Parts: sequence; structure tokens; C-alpha cells
Amino acid sequence: MRTIRLTLEYDGTRYAGWQSQKKMPSSATGHGIRTIQEEIEARLKRLIGQEVPVICAGRTDAGVHALGQVAAFRAAAGPHLPPDVLKKALNAMLPEDIRILEAADCPADFHPRHDAVKKTYFYLIAMTPYPPVFMRRYAWGIPWRLDLEAMREASAFITGKKDFSAFRASGCGSKTPVKEVFSIEITGMEEISFLTAGLKGEFIRITITADAFLRHMCRNIVGTLLLAGRGRIEPGALSRIIESGDRRLAGPTAPALGLFLERVYY
Repeated sequence: MRTIRLTLEYDGTRYAGWQSQKKMPSSATGHGIRTIQEEIEARLKRLIGQEVPVICAGRTDAGVHALGQVAAFRAAAGPHLPPDVLKKALNAMLPEDIRILEAADCPADFHPRHDAVKKTYFYLIAMTPYPPVFMRRYAWGIPWRLDLEAMREASAFITGKKDFSAFRASGCGSKTPVKEVFSIEITGMEEISFLTAGLKGEFIRITITADAFLRHMCRNIVGTLLLAGRGRIEPGALSRIIESGDRRLAGPTAPALGLFLERVYY
């Protein structure tokens, strides 16, 4: 029995998230619902001749992207492919918007989610309703100018170990709403590098590192910080929203397209 650890990246635009939805009905177009997990598991079955569940560190939602997702699977008897060969073979079979960055043997008891000590996500906002065409899948275009200092002031109330029920979406499977946010950074940018060129504009990157996240927690935090940036709420309101534990008092859920799982730490 081998345990293989995978590090991968993907563009989540065409997928209904990470989690397998084999029990879900087909979409209205008649095509099955595609997920990252199912795409990888299907290729592994063809490659090693076994059905193996692939467990990830962070079950990203529909439309969310990843630069450093970590996953693992256990394989019994079968072709003993070296990790580099496994990586190359999977990449040759997977769709072009899913890429294995690294494959490695790891201890049998390794668990991508339970063993992770912290994760970093970031969210991109373009302060224009019409983002550059090459960013249309990866940044939330908004028609408002935001006060970054007000957003930073509000974000100070988010760090620490707290009950984040106010930012928890329904259907969340976490056993506890208590999580620890280690840091949150809000950075304004006038250019984003892309294919050796620079995409000009007014961009905001919100980076959040925590021990774990509730369902939609990042996107709900972003939506609430947006209210502070627009002057709809005072920065200090974040403290009251968190203490209330009431999702109705927090801001809207930011669209999935701007969210990236950047890194998982062990």
C-alpha cells in the first residue's frame, strides 16, 4: 500500500468545485456535473487500474481556483510508478485547466486536511465593472471606489481565534465555527503581471491565512470588508458582526471567480 501526495493547480471556472458530486443529477444541458476530484480519480483509475478516493486539503467551491492545492490517495497492488512518472502520466491525461505540480510518496498516515496547520487564500478585486479581458475569470469587477484604509481598519477585528459563524454559509460541514485567523492583508495594486506584460488598472488583493476555513468564509469576509470600503458600515461594525454570530448581519458573499487557494502549510 502506497500513499501518494499531490500538489496541484487548477482553474476552477468550468468545475462545480473540488468535491465529487456523483450523486447529483446532470445539469440542464444534459452534461454531468464536473468536479476536480472526479477528473483526477477517473484518470487514476485508468492509470493504475484502481478506484481510489483522492482527499484534498481544502474543498474549494464551484468556480474557485487553486495555485497550491494538496491532495493524497492510497493505492494497493498495481503498477509501482515512480512519482515523477505518475506526475507526467496524469498531466498527459488531465484537462489543460488541471495540472499536477508535484507527486511524492509520503507516510501512510498523511492526511492533507487534518495534518495542515494553516492555509492561505487570496481574493482579487478590480475597481471597474469591466476588468481587463484576461482577468475576467479571476477578479471581481466592481463599479465602486473603495477606501482601503477603512477596509484595513475593519480587517483588524478579524484576526485571532474566534467564532466565525457570522461568515459561515449554510451546509458547512465543519464541526466547529471557531477558527484562528493568523493574518489578513489588503494590498492595492496598479498593475498585475501577466505573460511578461502588465495589466493596468486598480486592483485589490485580500490575503487571509488561517488554521482552517468555514464554507464561504473567505468570500463572506470579502463581501463584508467591501461594505466597510464603500462606507456602508463603520470599520468597528466588524467586531459586533463577529460577536453576533449572525450571518444576516454580515455582507454579501463575494463571487467565487476571484478566490484562490494559494498555499497549504504542514
